[in-house]
Amino acid sequence: MNDDWELHHGDSPLIATALHAGHDLTPAFAAVISLSDAERLREEDPYTDAWTDIAPTRIVVRRSRFELDLNRPRSEAVYQTPEQAWGLKLWRSDLTDALVESSQRRHDEFYAMLERVLRAAEDRFGRFVVYDLHSYNHRRGGPDTPAEDPEANPEINLGTGTLDRDRWGHVADRFMADLRRLEVGGASLDVRENVRFKGGYMSRWIHDRFPTSGCALAIEVKKTFMDEHTGLLDVPRHAAMREALSATVPGILSELAVRDAR
Repeated sequence: MNDDWELHHGDSPLIATALHAGHDLTPAFAAVISLSDAERLREEDPYTDAWTDIAPTRIVVRRSRFELDLNRPRSEAVYQTPEQAWGLKLWRSDLTDALVESSQRRHDEFYAMLERVLRAAEDRFGRFVVYDLHSYNHRRGGPDTPAEDPEANPEINLGTGTLDRDRWGHVADRFMADLRRLEVGGASLDVRENVRFKGGYMSRWIHDRFPTSGCALAIEVKKTFMDEHTGLLDVPRHAAMREALSATVPGILSELAVRDAR
């Protein structure tokens, strides 16, 4: 464990990550950020770290994405303009080169660590799956406005934009099929592919580095398990979503075992 992330090792071809769960800022970034805690929290992915415990190996990032976004390329790991961050005025003054470079170095360190973890999984199991866990807002009009159109905002968006479907489509399809059979809050889960998001940098990096052995599923859960404006958690729904995600694990492991046996 270091100050930016926690790594928990387990003996399984399933790895879960929560890249945007963190809220911490180092003193240097805290001194220049213009956003309130609530504004930052709204664009972070709070509570997604708790879902990573469905996998034996898990990586939870504790640093706020406003200091270090590990789901963007190295050159974009620090947001410097409003256009890079939902139009928000981020900083009281321009960031120094030293601050930007400090985050970029930690971006390098994270991906070096991730390479070691995934190479070990490749060596041990031959193939592996990464659950890349995120959440997303659906009430951007404000706390008193209706939620955005559910037709364009599925309960779970599976991003597979960089996935080789000829090789890994059976894994993505099994994940979605198993979730669709479940109910949360008395309703079947609406699970669709590439509607709002197609996956970010980490998924692309995994597919580039491990084209025949690594499958990254970029999982975006709509923030119906919390109030995206206040940060208040709906504990039962959050727990039910964890159980739903956990219920997909046997099927994913089965898909890996079937293909490995061929």
